[in-house]
Amino acid sequence: MTDGDTPPERRDSEDPNTDRQYHLEVTDDDVADSVLLPGNPDRLATITDVWESATEVASHREYRTATGRYRETPISVTSTGIGGPSTGIAVEELARVGAETLIRVGSCGTVRPDIAVGDLVITSGAMRGEGTSSEYIDETYPASADYEVIAALVAAAERLGYEYHVGVTLSTDSFYAGQGRPGFEGYEAPGSDDLLETLKSANVANIEMEAATLFTIAGLYDLRAGAVCAVYANRETGEFETIGARAAAETASLAVALLAKMDAAKAAAGVDRWHPGLSLE
Repeated sequence: MTDGDTPPERRDSEDPNTDRQYHLEVTDDDVADSVLLPGNPDRLATITDVWESATEVASHREYRTATGRYRETPISVTSTGIGGPSTGIAVEELARVGAETLIRVGSCGTVRPDIAVGDLVITSGAMRGEGTSSEYIDETYPASADYEVIAALVAAAERLGYEYHVGVTLSTDSFYAGQGRPGFEGYEAPGSDDLLETLKSANVANIEMEAATLFTIAGLYDLRAGAVCAVYANRETGEFETIGARAAAETASLAVALLAKMDAAKAAAGVDRWHPGLSLE
């Protein structure tokens, strides 16, 4: 029976398992095992500028992908666009072409006065305030960063000398109402006047829009995932400045190289998980 003979109800509208992915337009030959995930497609240049080499391999919609090497380690970057839905697509299609480690490299706001604009926040776990992850699994499922990725990001920030903080992130679906900002003509969503104080009292470090989706899907698919974000806004002090993107890019890139060393140490020791008793040198 040919495809033309197949009843319409049995035909795929698009096959998500074809060699070239439907949205990202990448194949398994295009992407390294470790992929950095900025939201903004224009941030690819900031990231690849710190690598030894890079070649753009695909560009479609909000998704741009480049692959290269950093400190002799194969590495890729794919922009996800803004928010959970487009991030979920990127994670799905990168997993299908063999990506195993995914690190969000983004920007965020903080509610804590001790976190300065330009500092980095390394996410330990995320509050699932977005909706995409709930389409995968019940809300009680945790959105947790992989501890190896957290350790590699911390080690990278220490080695590079960047100010960083490790903590819980709130991921939302709205930059305005969902993050307690006034909407058009001053509209205030119910509960928005209490949101920042609630987050501060809960010791939440930052607010962004993608980490919870990434961590939830990665957990379900047994992928390593983490996130490092530059703080652009301090919601407590009112300060805002778009600085720290290169620091986040360098930290995430070095973390990939350190994770490669972790993997080598695990293989040499014959263990499945890295632990502090294994050297990174």
